[in-house]
Amino acid sequence: MKNIPDKIFGTDARIIILGIARMADAIGNSFLIVVLPLYIASGQVKGEFFGLSGSLITGIALGLFGLVSSVCQPITGRLSDKLGKRKFFVLLGLVLFMFANFFYSLADTYMWLLIIRATQGLAAALTITATLALVSEVSSEKNRGGNMGIYNAFRLIGFGIGPLGSGALVEGGPYNLPVLGTVTGFNAAFFLAAIAALISVILVAFFVKDPENIEPNEEGMVIYFKAKMPGKILDPIFTLGLATLFMSIGFALLAPIELEVNERLSQGAFMFSLEFSALIGCMAIIQPVVGKASDKFGRKIFIVIGLICLIPIILLEGFVTEPWHMITARALHGICAAMVFAPALALAGDLAKKGQAGAQLSVLTVAFGLGISIGAFLSGYMIRFGFSTPFIIGAVLAAIGAVLVFTQVPNHKKEAEIEAEV
Repeated sequence: MKNIPDKIFGTDARIIILGIARMADAIGNSFLIVVLPLYIASGQVKGEFFGLSGSLITGIALGLFGLVSSVCQPITGRLSDKLGKRKFFVLLGLVLFMFANFFYSLADTYMWLLIIRATQGLAAALTITATLALVSEVSSEKNRGGNMGIYNAFRLIGFGIGPLGSGALVEGGPYNLPVLGTVTGFNAAFFLAAIAALISVILVAFFVKDPENIEPNEEGMVIYFKAKMPGKILDPIFTLGLATLFMSIGFALLAPIELEVNERLSQGAFMFSLEFSALIGCMAIIQPVVGKASDKFGRKIFIVIGLICLIPIILLEGFVTEPWHMITARALHGICAAMVFAPALALAGDLAKKGQAGAQLSVLTVAFGLGISIGAFLSGYMIRFGFSTPFIIGAVLAAIGAVLVFTQVPNHKKEAEIEAEV
């Protein structure tokens, strides 16, 4: 690497640079969560799309990103394994993000909007799997948990910062800028998202290199569902994926029912934003701490305790009557989610075969994305059966996840090898 030390605050510099790059990228992309619905509703996008309403197209556009990303992640992860190149895939994804973010400013039909959104999903698949594989491969079992926690903390900080400024940026437009002239608030948001991706490209291109021991892997698809260990039913990495799925479903229950939450708690949009952000903020702060602790005390214990603690906390969210109740519950929710996610990624990295981290870690990243989508659908549909119903289901899923991890997942790689030999 150029002009920077091998370690920053005792951590491999590549981890810090990748985290900062993903933070910049996440800031730009989280802009779009707020901006895209406003952009579609503004009337600047014209045309017919199979006779669908604007609101339905908005939902499709927002959901298309996660769908394309989830479908493509195992494929892009396997390709990066096969070629033995992580940095190339990270850069390719970030460059696609940069151009897609910019081309929103030129999209004037629904078809172009959906094409750009699908391109972003592909870009995410390229970037996510290769980045996590790289983080895992430059780590060892002694520091993988801490490294995963640091990387995810940066990413979550970016995800949390983006929406805070995007609404104000849109409302403050148009802007008179040198060279560019008059720029609408929407285009300003799209340009800043593109610039954020460009910053990420520069950081990765100049300051990150592939692990020295990574080699092309010619094996076939290496995602397993059934256990190879005696006495187990499910593959441990697949089980960790299920636990991540259940955790992220609970993560996503609040956002789709904002109106019902505000009515129940007699609050406005600002208090809801505090409640929503409490989870992300605590998760970002706690992940490096929990990840580092999992390096010392083991991964499985944190995952199981985190899932068990999610049971009463998610239930509490379904029965709160005051805003401060919800803020407290969401903050605790973030702490418990951090106890699950960072150690689960680290343990999956421990268990992954050499040269197959891209494909095998994609099990967890796909599960997280699918859980967000399923949680949003589940909450939006089940709220009709009572305010607490989605949260009761989320708590039950957390309990199932705890049982699965406790019974199907080894504490570490050596235990898995010993059990397989027996």
